[in-house]
Amino acid sequence: MQFRLMTYNIHKGIGGVDRRYRLQRIVDVIAHYQPDVVFLQEVDDGVKRSGHERQIQRLADALEMPFQAYQNNVAVKGGHYGNGILSRFPLGQKLDVDLQVSIKKPRRALIASAEISCGDQTQSLLLCNTHLGLSGFERSVQIKRILALDHFSDRSLPFVVGGDFNDVWAEHGRKLMFPLGFQCAVDRAKTFPAALPIRSLDAIYYRGNLQRLDSFSGRIQLARKASDHLPVIADFEVVSPQGTASI
Repeated sequence: MQFRLMTYNIHKGIGGVDRRYRLQRIVDVIAHYQPDVVFLQEVDDGVKRSGHERQIQRLADALEMPFQAYQNNVAVKGGHYGNGILSRFPLGQKLDVDLQVSIKKPRRALIASAEISCGDQTQSLLLCNTHLGLSGFERSVQIKRILALDHFSDRSLPFVVGGDFNDVWAEHGRKLMFPLGFQCAVDRAKTFPAALPIRSLDAIYYRGNLQRLDSFSGRIQLARKASDHLPVIADFEVVSPQGTASI
């Protein structure tokens, strides 16, 4: 039982170099890598700069990914932008976690359960998509807030946490998540800026009965233009399917 997961800060569909709104480029980049689950950050909904589109729906339709979840993080004139999950697997319960620290910019985590099936086997999987703050202190508080949730006390259940960690040296993610049984799926993959990446801002962590098969940052030419971040992709296999995850 295998699946591919991608995390991608799409920058509202605005190119990191040409600053043009072209959501089709995001569609094409995602389609190239054929993920089963996509964590999206900076997804517009009803905003003038992106033609008042509901981007999560357009992406889901274009990619033929029937299951989706969305949360708004930041209000802007006419709408908002936030995090989204696209999935080929059914999504169950969803949880919206407030990560805002004091007067800092609003941040959230979107958590959902998914049901992966292969033949007569089914495995529940916990998914957490987030976009963390810019300061080290802020990120530490936010990661601790996610990991303190009672829903994640069972370390045997497969759990994937990914997104834009804004964590240049991966120090906060590793320091806080490794002691709780997480592993990093992609070792400091450089993703920002997309045109000439020098910083490892985006990450995928996992634990439970998952085995990482492969991982990489998406470096096709179109990905260097479509957003200001490159996507990160990881392939997993579920080892000895077991149990049911709930939130």
